[in-house]
Amino acid sequence: MTVHPQGWRKASYSSRETACVEIGRIGNGAAVRDTKDRSAGYFTTTGTQWAAFIDAVKNERFE
Repeated sequence: MTVHPQGWRKASYSSRETACVEIGRIGNGAAVRDTKDRSAGYFTTTGTQWAAFIDAVKNERFE
């Protein structure tokens, strides 16, 4: 069964920018795609993976 992401959105900080990513809901996780090339598809994460990523961003572990 193929599940399609719903509710695609990008960060409000992106405003009119086009060089960013969009996030969609998919089951208990998230789907991520590039706004510049939506036709290239998306990748998905589990809810646990997504929560770990968000935590790392919030705690500046990528800086």
